Amino acid sequence: MIKLTNKEEEVMKILWRLEKAFVKEILSEISGDKPHYNTLSTIVRNLEEKEYVAHEAFGNTHRYFPLITKEQYRKKFVSGTIADYFDNSYKNLVSHFAKEEKISVKELKEIIALIEKGK
Repeated sequence: MIKLTNKEEEVMKILWRLEKAFVKEILSEISGDKPHYNTLSTIVRNLEEKEYVAHEAFGNTHRYFPLITKEQYRKKFVSGTIADYFDNSYKNLVSHFAKEEKISVKELKEIIALIEKGK
């Protein structure tokens, strides 16, 4: 599985939410600066080449749909990020967020409770 660019991830998030969409529908869902229709069409075709999406043909137009789930993508690349940046340690990951004050003591206690419940 090839890592996606930020723009490709943005398109995939839209497709995961919509489940099936034409390029014009994807374009209408993009917030902020919208790419040109042809640029977006190229991004979607790149996603198809990377086997992230497929399409159904309706005459000269295509309706695209995801071939992988958001969970499959997240699992693959979160694991890679943890390996690459946190020495393959979830402890290091959580410590990083605690040090950066991105996670509260209350949230950490909730995580501990979930872990203990799972045992």
